[in-house]
Parts: sequence; C-alpha cells; structure tokens
Amino acid sequence: MIIGAHVPDAEPLAEAESVGADCIQLFVGPPQSWRKPPPRPDAEALRTSKLPVYVHAPYLINVASPNNRVRIPSRKILDQTLEAAALIGATAVIVHGGHAEDGVEEGFGRWQTVFKRLESDVPVLIENTAGGTNAMTRHVDTIAQLWEYLDGFDVGFCFDTCHAHAAGEDLTDVIERVVEATGRIDLIHANSSRDKAGSGADRHTNFSDGQLPPEEIVGMVRAAGDVPIICETPWPGIRDDIAFLRGNL
Repeated sequence: MIIGAHVPDAEPLAEAESVGADCIQLFVGPPQSWRKPPPRPDAEALRTSKLPVYVHAPYLINVASPNNRVRIPSRKILDQTLEAAALIGATAVIVHGGHAEDGVEEGFGRWQTVFKRLESDVPVLIENTAGGTNAMTRHVDTIAQLWEYLDGFDVGFCFDTCHAHAAGEDLTDVIERVVEATGRIDLIHANSSRDKAGSGADRHTNFSDGQLPPEEIVGMVRAAGDVPIICETPWPGIRDDIAFLRGNL
C-alpha cells in the first residue's frame, strides 16, 4: 500500500523522506486565506518526483454557501488551487464539502454549478467532514444525495477516518456505505481523533493518543482496499502512525 503524510510546505520532499512517506499532501497556499497561491520554487522537483503529490485546498472554502461573499471567493480560490496543483503535477486536490445555511438541497445545486464550470485536468476529491449544521458531507446519506446531483461529472472522494468518527457514523460498515453512495474512494485520510464519537469536532491526533481505536482505523483502511493513504496527524508522532499502518495492513 502507498502510505504517506501531510507534510510542512517549506521542504515537502525532505520532510517526506524523514518520515518514510510514499506520497505527500501539502497546501500550496495559506490554508486560512483567500489569497492566490504563490509560485513554488520547488515546482519542478515536485512535478518530477516519484512520490504522488496531493494538494489540500484551503479550509475556508465553502462553495455550498448561499452567501455570495463566501461562495464566490470559494469558487475562485478552488480554481486557483487547481491551477497551482497542475503546476506541481498533483494527483488530485482535496476539498471539504462545506455546508449550506439554507439547507443541503440548495447546497447540492451549488456544488453542481462548480463542476459545470470547472476547467481543470486535476481531479477534485470531495472529503467527508466532521460536523456542522446542514453539512454537505458529514453523513453518508447526505453524501449519497450530493452524488446524485454530481452524476455525470468526474468527481472523486476522500474518506477521513477521524471525520467519520466525529460525525457519529457507524464505523463497522461506513466504508461500504460510502462506496455505495459515491462509487469509489480515491484517497484515505488515516487519522485518530482527540474527541469522542459524534462530537462533531475536527481535531486530529496520533493513533496512540486518540479516542478512535487504532484497530478501527486499520479496519476502515482495509475495507477501502488498495487506496493511497495520507496521515494528517501531528509531528513527530506521524512517523509512528505510518509505521503502525505498515505493520498492520
């Protein structure tokens, strides 16, 4: 299996080597900013690296929002993130599903608009989220409805173990239900959670410190099959999390 890490942005390839990562995920710009991602001096090195490179879009993106001051900048920064990802040869861009204050049904249509206007060769992977009212991807049944609206578009899915735990999903069959809803899982975020099941809190931690039993993380990863894995847990313990997965899969 390909097992990697979300790495600091400054020297991602060196950081990947330091923890033995087979692939990497990084931000191409500030994760809490609307600013356009700046050019990367290591773009050529990333583009020619043997390691698959994934890009996580900024956290503040919410293309499902009815608020023009949120939705329109969200679409713009997603487009800019995809452009920056293409320059480094990224495998995909991961983006959170967001939420719609006026109801998930309205949000489904706004996500549909995103893919109707999207012009990028870099795949987009929508990720399940931990909490929030009217969340687009917190619960599997809502994800299934979203995917009905996105039928016909080439949209992928990123499954986060911590988020599923925090969302209160039944983890014994959550992978099977997600695959039934989306048709595929393209990437696994293997993380433990600082909080109890159903808390709605998106707070990752290392496997040895979390409230999500490591064997349940392994169970979900196994159920997903031959899917690349990214650990987004704190450093330096992320090295142990990667080693644990390698030793138990």
